[in-house]
Amino acid sequence: MKTLIPLTAMLLLGAAAPPPSYDLVIRDGRLLDGAGNPWVSGDVAIDDGRIVRIGEITGKGREEIDAKGRYVAPGFIDMMDQSGDVLRTSGAAENKVRMGVTTAIGGEGGTPVEADAIGAYFDGLERTGIAINFGSYYNVAQPRVKIMGDGAGTPTAAQLEAMKAETAVAMRNGAFGVSSALIYPPNSFQSTDEIVALASEAGKCGGFYATHMRDESAKLVEAIDEAISIGERSGAKVEVFHLKAAYRPLAGRLMPKALDRIAEARARGVDIAADLYPYTAGGTGLEITVPNWVFADGAKAGFEKLRDPKLRARLKKEIAAGSQPGWSNLVEASGGWDHITLANAYDPAMDRFRGKSMVEIGKALGKDPADAAWDIVLGALPNRAYGLFFMMDEGDIDLALRRPWVSIGTDAGAAAKFGEIDAIGLPHPRAYGTFPRILGHYVRDRKVLTLEDAVRKMTSWPAQRMGLTDRGVLREGLRADITIFDAEKVAEGASWEQPLAAPAGIDDVIVNGVPVLRAGKMTGARPGMALRHPCG
Repeated sequence: MKTLIPLTAMLLLGAAAPPPSYDLVIRDGRLLDGAGNPWVSGDVAIDDGRIVRIGEITGKGREEIDAKGRYVAPGFIDMMDQSGDVLRTSGAAENKVRMGVTTAIGGEGGTPVEADAIGAYFDGLERTGIAINFGSYYNVAQPRVKIMGDGAGTPTAAQLEAMKAETAVAMRNGAFGVSSALIYPPNSFQSTDEIVALASEAGKCGGFYATHMRDESAKLVEAIDEAISIGERSGAKVEVFHLKAAYRPLAGRLMPKALDRIAEARARGVDIAADLYPYTAGGTGLEITVPNWVFADGAKAGFEKLRDPKLRARLKKEIAAGSQPGWSNLVEASGGWDHITLANAYDPAMDRFRGKSMVEIGKALGKDPADAAWDIVLGALPNRAYGLFFMMDEGDIDLALRRPWVSIGTDAGAAAKFGEIDAIGLPHPRAYGTFPRILGHYVRDRKVLTLEDAVRKMTSWPAQRMGLTDRGVLREGLRADITIFDAEKVAEGASWEQPLAAPAGIDDVIVNGVPVLRAGKMTGARPGMALRHPCG
């Protein structure tokens, strides 16, 4: 709080009116504290980046926001972000801000720099300026690729020790833990034991093992068992990225088992939780339709093999046979090529088929759908061609959302320019609509969640989960990360047909006490902070 001369003394001296008492005052809002409590009417005063008073504020603000009829909540936390690289050169993160996101935790694929450069990387984000707060995991494949390349194989004892040393450096530089994406090479080549060894370095610091699991489809429960085992053996907290039952043939049957498995682990003391995005299609590279063994000698060699018609004939038979050890068959999980659509081909000649299924594209080109998909993959190189895989059931999403330990993550990056594809190159509505969709579709329209619980899942719960003790709740003394929204108007504009459309109903977003979205317009401010997990 700034030191003020009493008003009576100033009047006696014939002085002008006192300066504003606060940097910012939010007036007459419906205050949702983020902890799950019902809203109360009140004002919020902010000074020097923090909430300094809540209630009836008599002092003035240098800037004031009229929130009458709107809800004032802690800023939303994106638990599964993909912005680690783009924020270095484009810090606006407008598609995130317009969803009400004030903090993002990235790093499914790791940090965009090596372990010993992570500290400087975080410093650079703050120096160039970012509109949101950002923290990251370090992927378990990063030290592996540095030490032994991107092919298959088991590390020697000496190699594993070197990988552990790299991981320890990453933790000391502020990573929140280690991550994995086990359906993709080279992560898919890493054994449970190898991951345990690396996750143990995170566990020593109270850090996380955050995982895109080895299988989210037919063997979902087995994959959860592996994640739980890694947590128990390493001492790391476990975060299941984008929890889903991605297997159309078992819609409604796999998710209850998966949720129960996690609940049972929590009941016996395993610190495990999950996040999700609220859509029935996943989005990833079309190369996932190629069995992982093809890439055993590295990505470059694998893509070259994919040009061979004889190899392709074998792969088509393997796809028809279903998943195999070390590879999750997303063609089977989607119910066939007709449920996989093209999202981004990185090729103008093929992008005309965007939104079409692989079956439709194959017919148009006179090709088998597998050949059409793989030709698109090869034609996109060195970029990654993307598809949408319609594998999930709405009822399963409802079930997962209702669990108190499930938070929200977009699995999307910030867009370098608003209205364009996000940083990972995937036009999926989750990049522009995830958080408004929760508030509109799942709270207001379908009543799957109460408003209070939905906000809790997006604020205090993820903050508590990540150890962000100075954020996530409307409380005096905490960082002023705040999102103001109209519960009747909030809605995702993004759809499968228009995945880059802006949301509605969120017009004011404040990060560390500074408005970054004001009355529906970006302010250009970059008050975001790099968030570092403490590791002594």
